[in-house]
Amino acid sequence: MNIRFKPKVFSSIFCMALFLTFQAFGQSDPKGERRVTGTYAIVNATITTAPGNTLEGATILVKNGLVENIGSDIKLPPDAQIIEGDSLFIYPGFIDGASGIGISKPADPERPANFDPSNPPDELAGITPWRNALDYYDKNNSQITDWRKVGFTIAQIVPEGGMLPGKSAIVTYGGKESSNVLANNTALNARLRNVGGGRGMYPGTQLGIIAKFRDLYKNAELSAQHNRLFASNAGLARPEMNKTLEAFFPVLDKNIPILFEVSNDLETKRATSLQREHGFRLILMGVTDVKYSIEAIKGTNAQVLIGFRLPNDKTASADLEGKTDEMRGRTIRIKEAYQEILEGPALLEKAGIPFGFTTMGGRSSEMFKNIRLMIDNGLSENAALAALTINNANILGIQKFAGTLEKGKLANMVISTAPLFSSEAQIQHVMADGYLFDFDISKKSSSNGSNGKTIDIAGVWDYTSDTPAGSSNGTMEIKKEGDTFKGTITYDNPTGSGKASSEMNNITLSGNNLSFTFNVSAGGMSLEVTVAGDVSELDFRGNMSLSDFGSFPLNANKKPNQRNQ
Repeated sequence: MNIRFKPKVFSSIFCMALFLTFQAFGQSDPKGERRVTGTYAIVNATITTAPGNTLEGATILVKNGLVENIGSDIKLPPDAQIIEGDSLFIYPGFIDGASGIGISKPADPERPANFDPSNPPDELAGITPWRNALDYYDKNNSQITDWRKVGFTIAQIVPEGGMLPGKSAIVTYGGKESSNVLANNTALNARLRNVGGGRGMYPGTQLGIIAKFRDLYKNAELSAQHNRLFASNAGLARPEMNKTLEAFFPVLDKNIPILFEVSNDLETKRATSLQREHGFRLILMGVTDVKYSIEAIKGTNAQVLIGFRLPNDKTASADLEGKTDEMRGRTIRIKEAYQEILEGPALLEKAGIPFGFTTMGGRSSEMFKNIRLMIDNGLSENAALAALTINNANILGIQKFAGTLEKGKLANMVISTAPLFSSEAQIQHVMADGYLFDFDISKKSSSNGSNGKTIDIAGVWDYTSDTPAGSSNGTMEIKKEGDTFKGTITYDNPTGSGKASSEMNNITLSGNNLSFTFNVSAGGMSLEVTVAGDVSELDFRGNMSLSDFGSFPLNANKKPNQRNQ
């Protein structure tokens, strides 16, 4: 990714920001990656080949990165390297339906001297359907490692930009020696918000974007028709080449879908209305407000991708006693809206609408926790697994070689220490594109101390974080107020002068897992940092993450005079 920070600023941001992302389930950085070029057999494991199909005490035979055989009574070749699978649970590798991981934003073009805001050039207006996500993809981005650690092996990457930012590609999260490209130009991406383009020019509003989309689609149909006539008949004028319109041709031929990013039920309804009008294949990415969108989705047979990032429950600790009727009503409405979000995936399952997960806007450290919340609110475990595997394989059109564990398919696997959606599960190995990635796992500590009491995190903690720019340190001061926590964290000031501080937000203690966020101001930007890890009465071990910069270790110890108070 091309980060456009000056070196000193970039270094100071790393030093001060404690980019802490806890690696889900307590796992650490990979011990290494191994190319699986021979024949491997994982024996006596619990293998889920597809949602709802689990084999106990089974063996999976892998040869040169492909599944050779699966079963309980397999004759192993003499050259097979045996991996004992006792107490291990194997699942198909996860597939990300839409990802921005490793994608950089193209540079903004210069405005021409004769610029007309009512009729700007396509590129300035955020209309760049000819762009290719691979041209802006960094396969060595550190966030790929973070997402592989929680089980992702394949992703459809989407470009950044305006209303028509470009075309997607499908990549695998394999070794660094490979190009890792599975397919190119897999979807035309669109959105009803002109992010990064169209500011102060047409189309600057959502209705303007819809009108412009209709205009481009109709002109693309006419251009394709002219091209076909010119190719088959003499006496016709040569058609003018237009790369914007030509980018629509695979959509018109129904060779690829339009991947429409939506953020609410109104955008979902508008995207499905455009589909009914023009008849293109449609994938809806980021569907929310399922209760209010489900009929529109049914009417178009649109494929659906939902995010697993959930909002914070702002009413969890709300005390309604003594509040006015207006305040009580407002709190109840907020609680109902939060509950509807949790129940959205289950509504899709109940309606018979297959959906997949997208990591867009999500954090790897939150994934399993949030999926478990969806399961607690009606989503079946089989549907959750399908949304991570076979459903996304079907949506991306790669089901012939991915999405399930079957003879002849890619041996992309997630190997866990416990059933996948249990709170005890830790990802011990991930196999992707013929590479086996090993992860250290830590034994789950009890959510309570030895005296059976809830862990006391209140106090002052000294922390140290390690980033590519070096080590930095600071303090975290946490106070308990009723049933909630408040806190302040200090960090190296990005201006280079002493320390800065920030309020700790969303402090959550769940068993022995502590997580929170805080904001850092640097270079005129407000950056959100996520922190999560395992905590005891005396120490904290975890990581921190910040958007595109990846995750880095952070360890903390409670000051002696703050213990057992």
